[in-house]
Amino acid sequence: MKLYNELANWWHLLSSPAEYAEEAELYWTIISKYKQNIKQALELGSGGGNNAFHLKKKCQFTLTDLSPAMLKISETLNPECEHFPGDMRTIDLNRTFDLVFIHDAIMLLTTEQELEQVFQVAKKHLKPDGILFITPDFFKETFKPSTNHGGHDDTFRSIRYLEWTYDSNPDDTIVETDYAYLIKDRDGKTTHEYDHTQEGIFSKNTWEALLRKVGFKVNFELIEHSELEAGSYFGIVGRRM
Repeated sequence: MKLYNELANWWHLLSSPAEYAEEAELYWTIISKYKQNIKQALELGSGGGNNAFHLKKKCQFTLTDLSPAMLKISETLNPECEHFPGDMRTIDLNRTFDLVFIHDAIMLLTTEQELEQVFQVAKKHLKPDGILFITPDFFKETFKPSTNHGGHDDTFRSIRYLEWTYDSNPDDTIVETDYAYLIKDRDGKTTHEYDHTQEGIFSKNTWEALLRKVGFKVNFELIEHSELEAGSYFGIVGRRM
């Protein structure tokens, strides 16, 4: 996506860190249910660092992402966190953590093979009593076509977006999202950009089967976020067998 590369410096205006406060607290409540005294956490696919901005108050966070541009943006927000470039399917930091956290970057994986690769990487980075926590945007059972919009201003710049998510072929494992951005830079001139992404869509049974195959005990946890339809959003907790 352009947003993760040449448009990355607009990320915190498009998706404000303040907007993540509620969900970060909900995530930590679930994580704490399964493990206490978490000291070190690894986030795979940390993007612009919006979740870490809140969760780093709970423990020490190490952040990784495939996009150098997004890591650079995250470093401005989370200078006290270690940042490492790398693909969540293959990265190896040769360290273990109490928690491995994966937010919506997991949605960019569109095959079962890719998911299994990530689960193997997560397991390799977990201490024996550590936990994996994943928050997919949706499952096959909960997906609904949707539109969304938003954006923010700072002193000199503004951005607005329209987002449209749809499933062109319900028989495959891919949904698509189109994005339209209106961008007003320091000179006051408004320009527009188009962006597109494909995301993976899998059933809960598929997620559970793949995690169990890799060696995780699995629990699905309902996340009741004030801005989402009740009963539509679930986190996945994985504990090593």
